[in-house]
Amino acid sequence: MAASETPVQSHRKVIIASSLGTVFEWYDFYLYGLLATIISAQFFSGVNDTTAFILALGAFAAGFAVRPFGALVFGRVGDLVGRKYTFLVTMGLMGVSTFAVGLLPSYASIGVAAPLMLVGLRLLQGLALGGEYGGAAIYVAEHAPEGKRGLYTSFIQTTATLGLFAALLVVIGLRTWMGEEAFADWGWRLPFLLSSLLLAISIWIRLQLSESPVFQEMKAEGETSKAPLSEAFGRWANLKWVLVALLGAVAGQAVVWYTGQFYALFYLEKILKVDGGTANILIAIALVIGTPFFVFFGWLSDKIGRKPIIMSGLALAALLYFPLFGALTNAANPALAEAQARAPVTVTADEGSCSFQFDPIGKETFDTTTCDIVQSALAKSGVPYESFELYDMFGGTLVGIGDEKFDVLGKEDLPRLQAAIAKAGYPAVANPDEIDKPLVVAILTALVLLVTMVYGPIAALLVELFSARIRYTAMSLPYHIGNGWFGGFLPTIAFAMVAATGDIYAGLWYPVGVAVLTFIVGLLFLPETFRRTIGHRDS
Repeated sequence: MAASETPVQSHRKVIIASSLGTVFEWYDFYLYGLLATIISAQFFSGVNDTTAFILALGAFAAGFAVRPFGALVFGRVGDLVGRKYTFLVTMGLMGVSTFAVGLLPSYASIGVAAPLMLVGLRLLQGLALGGEYGGAAIYVAEHAPEGKRGLYTSFIQTTATLGLFAALLVVIGLRTWMGEEAFADWGWRLPFLLSSLLLAISIWIRLQLSESPVFQEMKAEGETSKAPLSEAFGRWANLKWVLVALLGAVAGQAVVWYTGQFYALFYLEKILKVDGGTANILIAIALVIGTPFFVFFGWLSDKIGRKPIIMSGLALAALLYFPLFGALTNAANPALAEAQARAPVTVTADEGSCSFQFDPIGKETFDTTTCDIVQSALAKSGVPYESFELYDMFGGTLVGIGDEKFDVLGKEDLPRLQAAIAKAGYPAVANPDEIDKPLVVAILTALVLLVTMVYGPIAALLVELFSARIRYTAMSLPYHIGNGWFGGFLPTIAFAMVAATGDIYAGLWYPVGVAVLTFIVGLLFLPETFRRTIGHRDS
């Protein structure tokens, strides 16, 4: 049966079953990101606070690092064996590894073995997710009628955000019910353990599905690929489109997605010092408002094309990120924004005496020079600063707070410095009564809308770029390199840039740079695909 002849009832069943299963996998994967601050304390407590958080983000990124390898392994299986059974296997792998995270002993219990085991489970999650997304997107696209692939696959595009939203609801509910202290102590394990119930429901739903009609037809006629890896990547005719998909669409889409949803959360919680519960609620509200636009832009891409919507989203992101995050600072922590404008902090020290405040093995205390002592104190207090290095500072460090200057010669001077910082109006945490919550939600919603523009149409675009014989393999690799590496490492890279420079906006240069690169490559080389057919004889 051709895709266009599949009954309407079947289309609905395909979308619901594929989407629910994929929501479950994203729920599992993103729980870790939401709980990065707590996990840094549970599993990386043997190092300084800044390093612990960067390591926790690094473990989060480890799951993304292996996603392209999962794409190669499970993409090949999907092109050889079929779409349905491949994403059943990936779902089971994801569910078991997520459940196991909830049972892991902490660093305090077993030492360095704890973070090593955590990273191992994150790697398994990444491998599973590398095979899941491509299968679900292709499965839906190969059932969709001509002219509606953007609309149908846009429901798969909502799943990452819905999974994040589901994880947020569970985390918010448990935090509210248990209280922050109990949740941070042991309650954080419950969202991971609850995933076993979601796993059982999702597998049962997906077992009701039959194989994709396009794959069934290829298999019946003996036209499936015998070597999808070499066919997809060993032939320039296919490889060039893999590269165009990665550098002209997915890389930019990935950084916009992770900036608009994950980095925005980290920025609120870690940089602006908004308490975790409030930050989660504000993000959740923005996701509720913005999520329907995935479907809208998927539908619109069936009318005007995939490329103009994606390119417009990239251009707007590059232009708007700095003003949007500046506005977010003013709305979420106005005292910090006011203090930074009224009394900016500068650090001037001997050339070469300021270290990059990141130590992955936890042996460095950053107290050998006055510059390190000062920058470490400022970073822990959440105070943005600008750093200068000069000759002949005689081993001391000069700290400017507005028009006032303070000489720091050692740790004994820190109480005087911290008192001056507090006097200048720099808050230790964001005052919940001063947060302009409607404005914060509006800004976060704008960031989510940029996500929907670049992400809503991209599944249909990727499916249409590649031959049915190698579609699972060929589209999965650029998608997971883009989202696993360019996107998945974004929180780690961005936060490390902030920690290294003292500039709370420095991390934004990474997504802006990638978005601009992708916009240029996409504008020049990415074809429009929305009028293509995708049956195996059309490839």
